[in-house]
Amino acid sequence: MGSENNNVVTIHPQATPNKALDKFLGQTIHQLRTQNGLTLAEVSQKVSISRGMLSKIENGLSSTSLENLEQLANALGVTLSRLFQGYNVPRGSAQFVKKGEGMEVVRRGTRSGHTYQLLAYDQGPQKLFEPFLITLEDPGEEFQSFEHAGTEFIHMLEGKMDYRVGDEVFTLEPGDSLTFRGEVPHRPEKHIETPIRFLATIHYDTQAIDLDNE
Repeated sequence: MGSENNNVVTIHPQATPNKALDKFLGQTIHQLRTQNGLTLAEVSQKVSISRGMLSKIENGLSSTSLENLEQLANALGVTLSRLFQGYNVPRGSAQFVKKGEGMEVVRRGTRSGHTYQLLAYDQGPQKLFEPFLITLEDPGEEFQSFEHAGTEFIHMLEGKMDYRVGDEVFTLEPGDSLTFRGEVPHRPEKHIETPIRFLATIHYDTQAIDLDNE
């Protein structure tokens, strides 16, 4: 590892508005919407924004929040990282994310004291993996079960919690790891010591990729 970094892409979530990114995201959202046979009205209703605003987003005339991007991705049946695929990232380059600067993702049910930070977005034509840094601070927070394609790997960094996978419950402490199939219902079961921080990486296998592209 030398000092050359010409092919390094740094993710800055709070950078000044990027018109090129706005245009790219707008084109991607428009393409996905039309591929799914959805109208502006149908998508705007799902994400609770006006048709006019959605039209501006699709035409690259308006920036939008990561929360809205997450909702749009859900409405279009894709992951958040799918919206960024192919954006100004040469094949084979690196992505560098400074501490605390991962793109914050707002998911359904997210509230104060619960954050997901997306540490990388997929660069190629297919999604291969999604790494998140997850922070839980509210000891009384309750979760619905998650289910998704691929394999999930969790590595505990701080705190202590019980984590349910199917009918089994595992107590995770710093240094512990847990790997399981994503289609098995899973969720944090109990916060024992907060704050809790852990890395969660979802790896999408070839079968999952093929199904997403059908």
